[in-house]
Amino acid sequence: MAAELFPTKKLVPSASASSTTSSSSSIQQQNLNNNRTTATQGCCSWQGLFPTIRERNSVMFNNEMMADVHFVVGPPGGTQRVPGHKYVLAVGSSVFHAMFYGELAEDQEEIRIPDVEPPSFLAMLKYIYCDEIDLCADTVLATLYAAKKYIVPHLARACVNFLETSLSAKNACVLLSQSCLFEEPDLTQRCWEVIDAQAELALRSEGFCDIDTQTLESILRRETLNAKEMVVFEAALNWAEAECQRQDLTPTIENKRLMLGKAIYLIRIPTMVLEDFANGAAQSGVLTLNETNDIFLWYTAANKPELLFCTKPRKGLAPQRCHRFQSCAYRSNQWRYRGRCDSIQFAVDKRVFIAGFGLYGSSCGSAEYSAKIELKRQGVSMAQRHIKYFSDGSSSTFPVSFDYPVQIEPDTFYTASVVLDGNELSYFGQEGMTEVQCGKVTFQFQCSSDSTNGTGVQGGQIPELIFYA
Repeated sequence: MAAELFPTKKLVPSASASSTTSSSSSIQQQNLNNNRTTATQGCCSWQGLFPTIRERNSVMFNNEMMADVHFVVGPPGGTQRVPGHKYVLAVGSSVFHAMFYGELAEDQEEIRIPDVEPPSFLAMLKYIYCDEIDLCADTVLATLYAAKKYIVPHLARACVNFLETSLSAKNACVLLSQSCLFEEPDLTQRCWEVIDAQAELALRSEGFCDIDTQTLESILRRETLNAKEMVVFEAALNWAEAECQRQDLTPTIENKRLMLGKAIYLIRIPTMVLEDFANGAAQSGVLTLNETNDIFLWYTAANKPELLFCTKPRKGLAPQRCHRFQSCAYRSNQWRYRGRCDSIQFAVDKRVFIAGFGLYGSSCGSAEYSAKIELKRQGVSMAQRHIKYFSDGSSSTFPVSFDYPVQIEPDTFYTASVVLDGNELSYFGQEGMTEVQCGKVTFQFQCSSDSTNGTGVQGGQIPELIFYA
């Protein structure tokens, strides 16, 4: 865990100091912009306006001055003419070097690049000319393509880092297909981690419908998907409808089945709960009558028919538990629940997915509790759920889960909270640890100001965090 995560003292500049710094930075930037404007207007001694070679070089970015090559970038109907300087481009890219100074170099004044979007091409040139990386979510994939095409490795690595940082269940499936195309194994692995842990969110995302057939099959084949098979089936139908639209076909039942092809047999329909199959897949129309009949027989008959569908349930992911207490106890005058909040803060050194908490139960025999569990980041709620759980009177912990696992980023504190209603006397944790190693993940704990019922690092409730890694 990085030391800055747990500072003992934080120095904050005064408002006047912050204002002065901001004002000074703004003036410097304005002066730089003015100097660039002067240079582009053809000032004969503009070089003296810039103290460093980087700043003088950056004046040439997207500048017609001394340009000795031009690029027509973008697909037909959406092109942009971009000026360039062969020497600068050749220094920044081995592809440009071969293009302009190699043995097969051609003396072209205009080069057409229809497969790269203009904003992404300009982002690459800005890096080459100015040593500045300017990425945004809308263009980062196209910029990565440009960086790969022209072999600008440091920019490509920055694009991958940007994608890994912004990775979520909403875009994991699309990024999976792109990472395979770009041959980025680390990004591919990160995508699979998100898809496995947050499978139902990923499958229900709009991005899932945009993937190619090969990526669809790899996801449907995945053994570790943490999803109900009915969700997998519904997602596949949504993808098939989108594929019909991409191929200008009416999204009929027949055409959806046609789009899925053999991929439909990667959906483990026989592993669905019978009720889900009867009310969903069996009435979808996508299965043939023979397939529907055989699956019903497979559920109910002693002599089960052979099926093309896999009948073995997916393994999913095995949840891990971070236990932060070394012992637990109970006393006649504690632990009491009267609508007050038990809360603890935690941070991790690697991305994980919190599925829920392990909670203590009654110390006076079996009892039922009503719990409101919540996960917050910087005071903003990320997930919450009202749930009931039954405790058997033992000192065991009892799991309570969120609707979906929540992605937790490294080196940031999150707050885990629970408000319990039930038997007032329960077990509570003792000898709490500030740091706990769980496999390859290190958890750090500190007290939370939200805690109004006594829970802290040393003792109290929320003994376990249940997670996927």
